[in-house]
Amino acid sequence: MLLTALTIFASAFLLFLLQPIIAKQILPWFGGSAAVWTTCLVFFQSALLLGYAYADAVVRKLVPRAQVRLHAVLLVASLIALPITPGEAWKPLGTENPVWRILGLLAATIGLPYFVLSTTSPLLQAWFARSYPGPSPYRLFALSNLASMLALLGYPFLLEPFVPTRLQAYGWSIGYALFVGLACATAFASLRAPATAAAPAPIDGPDVEAPPPISRQILWCVLAATASLLLLATTNHITQNIAAVPLLWIVPLAIYLLTFIVAFGRGGLYVRDVFLGMAAAALAAMAWTLGDSKLTHDLALQLGVFNVGLALTCMFCHGELARLRPAPRYLTRFYLMVAAGGAGGAALVAIVAPLVLPAHFELEGGLVLCALLFLWQVRRDHWIYRIFGVAAIAVTLLGGFWSVREFYDSTTLTARNFYGVLRVQEFSPDEVNRHLTLMHGTIMHGRQYLERDFRRQPSTYYTRDSGIGRVIESLHPSLTPLKVGIIGLGAGTIAAYGAPGDVYRFYDINPAVVNIARNVFTYLKDSDAKIEIALGDARLSLEREPPQNFDVLAIDAFSSDAIPVHLITSEALSVYEHHMKPTGIIAFHVTNRYLDLAPVVEALATAHGLAAVEIHDSGLGALANSSDWVLVARDPAVLKKPLIAEAAKPITPHRDWRLWTDDFNNLFQVLRRD
Repeated sequence: MLLTALTIFASAFLLFLLQPIIAKQILPWFGGSAAVWTTCLVFFQSALLLGYAYADAVVRKLVPRAQVRLHAVLLVASLIALPITPGEAWKPLGTENPVWRILGLLAATIGLPYFVLSTTSPLLQAWFARSYPGPSPYRLFALSNLASMLALLGYPFLLEPFVPTRLQAYGWSIGYALFVGLACATAFASLRAPATAAAPAPIDGPDVEAPPPISRQILWCVLAATASLLLLATTNHITQNIAAVPLLWIVPLAIYLLTFIVAFGRGGLYVRDVFLGMAAAALAAMAWTLGDSKLTHDLALQLGVFNVGLALTCMFCHGELARLRPAPRYLTRFYLMVAAGGAGGAALVAIVAPLVLPAHFELEGGLVLCALLFLWQVRRDHWIYRIFGVAAIAVTLLGGFWSVREFYDSTTLTARNFYGVLRVQEFSPDEVNRHLTLMHGTIMHGRQYLERDFRRQPSTYYTRDSGIGRVIESLHPSLTPLKVGIIGLGAGTIAAYGAPGDVYRFYDINPAVVNIARNVFTYLKDSDAKIEIALGDARLSLEREPPQNFDVLAIDAFSSDAIPVHLITSEALSVYEHHMKPTGIIAFHVTNRYLDLAPVVEALATAHGLAAVEIHDSGLGALANSSDWVLVARDPAVLKKPLIAEAAKPITPHRDWRLWTDDFNNLFQVLRRD
């Protein structure tokens, strides 16, 4: 019994530890987009489904000894996938569909080990139930979720800040090899357990519980799908529409796992009469908060409502699953349907929603679905619960309607793809201040005033008092045309500085951004410079290009949560240097509400023997927003030009901070404390 519990704990721990380790390795290849993690979750849920299907088929079709032998062969065969380090051949070119590229990469790199790990919990629980008919095997499911949550919380706090990514991969591979030995020992030990049968037990008979009907199995699937959908939809809403805080996605996932632990743990903590009322109230509160635009900027309220609401709605879904679980002999089918629902819910959010919904409206739909499911589950209960269900449906429908209506208020265009939701808003307080704004979640990526005198004026973080503005203006007038590179297109604002003969080359990974900058905003059309656009991840593009001989290279991709860390490492700076003139300036846009990135850039510059200064613009001008830029140059003299020197300030170094590389970075280290 102890060996079984230890093996299940180890498998779940390794399973959830593998997820962030592999995701962090491939994140830089796809622009650091938050959608990479969502796509990874689709793969993880789908692989889990395959693992549970395997466990269900093996237990039902093979005798115990054949089950053990087959699984031992699969365990040993999975070792050929080690170590879990994806090859360079999987790096994208920028023209392919990122979703299918990521799914293919994961299948080839970690597919077999992940599949084997996913089979462990249901298979060993079935063997345990066969050998020890008395104790409930479902407590082992709670144990596996506890191990999953420990891995989830341990990675960002105990592993990522101290261990390089490649070493994480090698360490995990060693741990997996040890697990294979442990799992083989547990499998063969199960054959020596007292109640082991020589053949599969009969599935019917006078003293055997009838198999669960198809309707019950569909209900298991729907309950699991609803919880999975709410998890991903709430995560997207919190991290992109409420607060783009780094690592905030951990909280909803931890809540999701915790509800599994509570629902399936010892003691029956799912008190149905209590949780039904709270779940109905949570649905109403979440829907109301979505629909009421006056609550949008109340960060504490928003985080409280949606995190607590997710906990209560998942507790309802998982509590109902625990209440409806079958006899242990059918547990593999139960887990198969739960996994099918989890994979289906994840696919709806990560794959289907971006194709059919213009924005993140899946949360509104998920709340309505959960309210309908609630009413179905209480249809035979006390009438007060049916009233709760009807009220929840009414409020979620009304809240969803108002949420969509508020989203489109002042919105003239929306675009959604793998990289998120973009929208263009038009505001007309008066004719002079009429302007367009490009938004990505809660982050502004450009603003253009439409009045003729301001139409070609750089605004927001790019005014003439900003770091990038002072750099480019310090080079004017120039006897020779300038060549300027910009990583991150946005609305194309920096193109406003272009003079005849200049070349402004923009790099952007999102084709929707390129379309909007070309066809909605006019900075690119109005620029006197020649405009070039390279589609794809900027660093990968620069690695493939011959030297560009930039006078200025602006790294303008650092905005709140989705930090493309691969653009601010020692290796990245080496790539930038390769493309610079001897007197060129690399300008890092480090404006960020939550992270202090200036010392990171200063440490990189020092390691490369470069000079660095910071320019802060308080954004007091009519068109300006507060901004922070760090300027890096091989020749210190270029940073002493009057326009730069009058605003430049030295950066306080943090020599106790470890240098950021492709193999190591630490977001906790740079979190702002004020």
